[in-house]
Amino acid sequence: MAIFGSDPALTSLLLYVLAFGAAGAASFLSVLKARTIVDPDARRGLVSLLLLSGGWAASHVGYLLSPTDATQIAFYVVGLAVGFAATGAWLYFCSAYTGRTLHRNPSIRRIAIALYVGVVALKVTNPIHGLYFTTAHVSTPFTHLAVTHGTLHWLAMGLSYMLAGIGYFMLVERFGAVGQDARPLVVLVGLTGLPVAFDIASQLTPGLLDMTYEPLGVSVFAVGVLYLYFEEFQAVQLAGRDDRPTLLLDEDDRIREYNATARELFPGLSGGIGERLSSVVPAIAEALERETGTFMLERDGERYFYRVTRTPITAGDVSLGSLCTIEDVTEAEESRRDLERERERLDQFASVVAHDLRNPLNVADGRLELGRTRYEDDEDLEAAAEAIERMETLIDDLLALARQGRDIDDPEQVELDEAMRECWSSVETVDASLSVAGEATIVADPERLAQLLENLVRNAVEHAGEDVAITVGPLEEGFYVADDGPGVPAEDRADVFEAGFTTNPEGTGFGLPIVKQIVDAHGWSIELVEAEGGGARFEITDVERIE
Repeated sequence: MAIFGSDPALTSLLLYVLAFGAAGAASFLSVLKARTIVDPDARRGLVSLLLLSGGWAASHVGYLLSPTDATQIAFYVVGLAVGFAATGAWLYFCSAYTGRTLHRNPSIRRIAIALYVGVVALKVTNPIHGLYFTTAHVSTPFTHLAVTHGTLHWLAMGLSYMLAGIGYFMLVERFGAVGQDARPLVVLVGLTGLPVAFDIASQLTPGLLDMTYEPLGVSVFAVGVLYLYFEEFQAVQLAGRDDRPTLLLDEDDRIREYNATARELFPGLSGGIGERLSSVVPAIAEALERETGTFMLERDGERYFYRVTRTPITAGDVSLGSLCTIEDVTEAEESRRDLERERERLDQFASVVAHDLRNPLNVADGRLELGRTRYEDDEDLEAAAEAIERMETLIDDLLALARQGRDIDDPEQVELDEAMRECWSSVETVDASLSVAGEATIVADPERLAQLLENLVRNAVEHAGEDVAITVGPLEEGFYVADDGPGVPAEDRADVFEAGFTTNPEGTGFGLPIVKQIVDAHGWSIELVEAEGGGARFEITDVERIE
């Protein structure tokens, strides 16, 4: 329509156009800043909200300046559709910003799309049913085509504000879960809902146009958050999105933010914003310097162990500092310390076996040899010699059992077939035969792997006979060693890895437990199953393979 009227009317029109034009421009320009938000889902949600809000404001400007009734109505209906879509973008942003997954839920997405299509259909088909709005020419506050909203409009508005309220609740809850005073952000979020007062007032005051003023609130929110409180806005999200104790540090390790869980664990964090981590929580600062990242705290007379993990935070090429996440590892640390004490006892035991038992045994062996030179072919001396030899074998196996469980420090790439052939040449295999079913490169400690293979070969020769056929081959996640002997009864397979268990009267019962120790030290798994065609098959899995 043409712009005619008194100066007050023209002034009023220009104020509306300027207000919504500025709101649209602020929303569109804020997209550039919003695109630097670290979290991709929060970034996507806020950018969508700004674009839709800007389009919503632009449709209001088009409605105000359109020269004909038809174009005014078209702009108004477009604004209604875009504005309702902005509610969805707002909820998407609030869900993503607060660390929820509602925006990713397929069922919720389908319901949202169906609801949006249904409401927009009611808006677009208003010329048919007339239940959404009606129009009439009025001259207050300036000459324009006024819109009077009907029942369907207010139902849709109520639904929109109810959904928006859910988003407000998500944000305020997140703001309350961090250490920093987030009242400025709460106020900015509240401004997005302030235009509802103008919506209500427009129904009571002839001087206000009956239209939706929400784009004004979104533009104020965008400018405030993205240009005045952007760093705090991101810090709140980063620190508050994890239930575990979390701290956000700047590049100089000064505390920028922390969540409520961290404050409960370290009460000294209160008032520590802007202070160096080392002066507020030295335990965390010292843990970050350690390779393990662990530290211990005493609480209520008990010891608790924690591990802190530092993750750099960047936006493009710009560093935003680092996020420190603290995890309770008390149970794992206690287990590790128990295991360490057990290994110390094993080392002490190995020392006793190696020195205090072997030395007198060597003396007995020397005296026995002197006796055998005097009394040749004496059956008692021969029996004593066999007993001493068996004791030496037991000592060797006990030492191996005590030492093979130690962690693997520096594994290497090993060719399985080559390792097996070297093992074969160093073990007394009598008439046994070896078949290699395939090649594989695995990551292992070469010496420990050799000990494992040697023990499996000896076990096969001792239990399956001197002419046993042994096969080694790769598995998808490891390798196997099988024989064609009588196999192991199903009821005994769970016991073969226990120290001292053997079905061979001349065996020590330590060969397979040593294998199990080596497997565990590598972090592998081992299972005894029946080989194809009969026999025993040891499958070692969870092995790192090099393709």
